[in-house]
Amino acid sequence: MLAGYRRAFGLALRGFALRGRAVGPGPGPGLGPGLRAVSTSWSPVGAAFDAKQQRGSAPGRETGLFGVPELSCPEGFQEAQDKALQESEQLVQKACSTPPGPEIVKIFDQLSDALCRVADLADFVKIAHPDFAFREAAEEACRNIGTMVEKLNTDVELCQSLRQLLADEVVMNSLDPETRRVAELFMFDFEISGIHLDEEKRKKAVNLNIRILDLCNEFLTGTHLPNKIDKHILPEHIRYNFTAEGSYLQVAGLHADCPDDLVREAAYKIFLYPNAEQLSRLEELLASRNSLAQLVGYDTFAHRALQGTMAKNPETVTQFLEKLSDQLSKRTQKDFEMMTKMKMKLNPQNSKLMPWDHPYYSGVLRAERYNIDPGLYCPFFSLGACMEGLNSLFSQLLGISLYAEQTQRGEVWSEDVRKLAVVHETEGLLGYIYCDFFQRPDKPHQDCHFTVRGGRLRENGEYQLPVVVLMLSLPPSTRNAPTLLSPGMMENLFHEMGHAMHSMLGRTRYQHVTGTRCSTDFAEVPSILMEYFANDYRVVNQFARHFKTGQPLPKNMVSRLCESKKVCAAADMQLQAWHLRFSHLVGYGAKYYSYLMSRAVASMVWKQCFAQDPFDRAMGERYRREMLAHGGGKEPILMVQGMLQKSPSVEDFVDALVSDLDQDFETFITDS
Repeated sequence: MLAGYRRAFGLALRGFALRGRAVGPGPGPGLGPGLRAVSTSWSPVGAAFDAKQQRGSAPGRETGLFGVPELSCPEGFQEAQDKALQESEQLVQKACSTPPGPEIVKIFDQLSDALCRVADLADFVKIAHPDFAFREAAEEACRNIGTMVEKLNTDVELCQSLRQLLADEVVMNSLDPETRRVAELFMFDFEISGIHLDEEKRKKAVNLNIRILDLCNEFLTGTHLPNKIDKHILPEHIRYNFTAEGSYLQVAGLHADCPDDLVREAAYKIFLYPNAEQLSRLEELLASRNSLAQLVGYDTFAHRALQGTMAKNPETVTQFLEKLSDQLSKRTQKDFEMMTKMKMKLNPQNSKLMPWDHPYYSGVLRAERYNIDPGLYCPFFSLGACMEGLNSLFSQLLGISLYAEQTQRGEVWSEDVRKLAVVHETEGLLGYIYCDFFQRPDKPHQDCHFTVRGGRLRENGEYQLPVVVLMLSLPPSTRNAPTLLSPGMMENLFHEMGHAMHSMLGRTRYQHVTGTRCSTDFAEVPSILMEYFANDYRVVNQFARHFKTGQPLPKNMVSRLCESKKVCAAADMQLQAWHLRFSHLVGYGAKYYSYLMSRAVASMVWKQCFAQDPFDRAMGERYRREMLAHGGGKEPILMVQGMLQKSPSVEDFVDALVSDLDQDFETFITDS
């Protein structure tokens, strides 16, 4: 998942997202010497993750987070923020005094980079740092930078400098396609913020944007908070399933996999119990979004949010979802009938299928039909082996290798964070991935990709290397075993690494469109495509070995696992979210369809380009050239057309998703 997505002046502040700047001569106000362009401390990637002891930092002087000297303490965020705002003011003056030409676009991108340099980093730190003081300081920096962004989005003089460029046909015709698109995207950011309005309405737009940012943060916090209940209300024999706090029990999730129907029912009703404050936040958020959209000239928030996406407008999204629902209706009905029969078999006294039953009984059906026990698979998926598998796949497909690099003191926020250098066989160092993979107290339980710094071509001709964080929630190694992943964890690792490769290979000239800074319904394509690789035996067979015996994972176990995912998949695809607990309403507002549309594209790319040979280097290079290299610098549908050599229709998207649900009867008959 891409962390926190929000459009801003020349920036898509994306934390993934994420849910996601550059190595140059000297630290400046961006990332510092901890991110050097060459390193003598690289080591094999697998060993770095299967080591039973925690790694220390390299000897030498202490630095700050991500090598930023100022961020050796929480107060450093104020200093970094002040530098960014000061640099921004200078760049605004420069933009307003520069005549129309390509230099204008470069200045706008520098301005975007100066703000993202702090905002992207702070977006990650505010939710992931174990020290509350760091989180609080990062939160304040995000708010202050966000406020500046909204003011710049309604700066008439600044907008005029860009408008003069766009109005000059001679100059515009002389620009390369990427520069033209970036200029148009900057103008789009002005327009959706109401630059065309009078001064009073522009101020209203700024205030609405700032209020929306605050509401998003408040709503996100509320989605994760546990609910409490007097422990005496629950039957004594199920209380142990929940965390005790004095005379109360904390319910922090749905306990969807618990075999006890009563536990699932209690968790469902308590965790999802309506919270008046959270409902009020959501209602105000939706109303504010709608007010802002209509203020700047759109019919609805969805019309504003879907500008520049593959879908283009909410009408296409509605058509896509309705056609998909129609195609799935019979399968969904069959799925619910199977789950009802299973519940009747296991619990004849209470056989009616309830809302809290679906995840559990679909899991029981999968396990019974295909003998799927995660415990049988985990020994084959040590974290180190999975990382070596990714390394091998990227090497064969893209000529890329991953190396573990020792960090400097103060560079990381937890001593179990690993830093990977991403190196191309001929192009050299492409960027860095910080792997925050392990569980710790107060760490969010979500798998995300965060952009910390976007790539761009610097003024001195050097390329600013991208830096990202991948955040997972994996168990630590034990005395007797390395970290072992369930099949779902392994697939999530591949998914998030797909985002990371997009960030590394989306080497655009401008950071405004680098890597995953593209339309949301395209940004999930590279990550979901990696799930197809993770479920292909030819790929899995390269790394899945029992951590004790070295025995390879049998092919029929992989086949059964893949087929099991199709059981009740139609019903799964149609499940509705619990709105007060649905954090995606913030980052994916009006865009949650993106996962399905991206999966449809990924399915078509897999079947057409990689199903025959998942290690085809020519296809890997084509994939990089057509889909990864452009970031958001090219219209998403054009990138898809370039890869598939055709323009897919809504019907093609639907057919791709539905065909993925068809059972492989050879596997079913063999394993029955």
